[in-house]
Amino acid sequence: MVAARAGVSVATVSNALNGKPTVSPAIVERVNAAVRELGYVVDIAASRLRSRKALLAGVVVPDLTNPMFATFVSTLEHAARGDGYDLVVVSARNSAAEEADRLANIRAWRPAGLIVIPCDGAFAERLPTGFAIPTVLADRIPDQAGFDLIAVDNGPSAGAVARHLDEQGYRDCLVIVSKLSITNVRERWEGVQAAARHMKLDVVEVGIDDPDGLVSVHKRLSSKPRPQSIFCLDHGTALLVYRLLAEMNISVPNDLAFASFDEMEWMRLTSPGVTAVRQPVEVMAEQAWSLLSRRLKGDAGDAVTRRLKCAVEIRGSTPRCPEPQQRGTGQTEMGGVT
Repeated sequence: MVAARAGVSVATVSNALNGKPTVSPAIVERVNAAVRELGYVVDIAASRLRSRKALLAGVVVPDLTNPMFATFVSTLEHAARGDGYDLVVVSARNSAAEEADRLANIRAWRPAGLIVIPCDGAFAERLPTGFAIPTVLADRIPDQAGFDLIAVDNGPSAGAVARHLDEQGYRDCLVIVSKLSITNVRERWEGVQAAARHMKLDVVEVGIDDPDGLVSVHKRLSSKPRPQSIFCLDHGTALLVYRLLAEMNISVPNDLAFASFDEMEWMRLTSPGVTAVRQPVEVMAEQAWSLLSRRLKGDAGDAVTRRLKCAVEIRGSTPRCPEPQQRGTGQTEMGGVT
């Protein structure tokens, strides 16, 4: 239809739309005018079949409602489009079983490569038999080596917050995590343990999307003496716990100090602001695409691992502990899991 309207051949239309220099400016303008008049849209799938080029990459994340993952995908899309690639993005809904299903089914799109934020460390176990698509992992660390990986310095960054609380005079800390089976969360917990020289630590797992996950936290906060400080090792957990504190009429920082590993906008807007670790999410996405792009261009070298540094933002939620000696008694043993 475009060729007929412009009075040229189908091949000329194709050359004009693809910017081939052999087509004169006058012909290009006639073709573009016909496209506008007809509302024509290029059939990308058909073009890929004809050229045999799969300018498509797949992305698998645990949860698209997670603000961090949404930012990651948005940044990734911009980087991919700069190289002429489109993305197909799917969510595993925080389920290892659904992630395995997504990995199996995404192959039907014939992506040139994949970028995956795994649900947990057991990613390799969920790969389909014969899986040979170039794959870069981000954020969460696989239990098995051999994957290109871009992540952050989880242990040192979490340790920096624990050291800050210690130096502020807090003698006990309730560390709240989603799941220690998630490798980066486990690295953060290990960093806290290594950095806490004087604080006694108590760790509680609340799960992900578990309606009963906060029961143990509520019980611990209702006991006497109450913890002097709380450190949540991911932002989803931090939001749940912060709401719980409000429901229990526990004031931050008057009743206890509060810190989070992941910084979100609401942590800057509360009064006082929340001490938090800020991950370089955009840089992580850009470097994940850079790693995948290298593979798509034929780089067959050894697997690459990169760790990015995080920023620690100290705010009013973790002031100097007013009574470190009087308040630091009767706590649970270090490293106990509820």
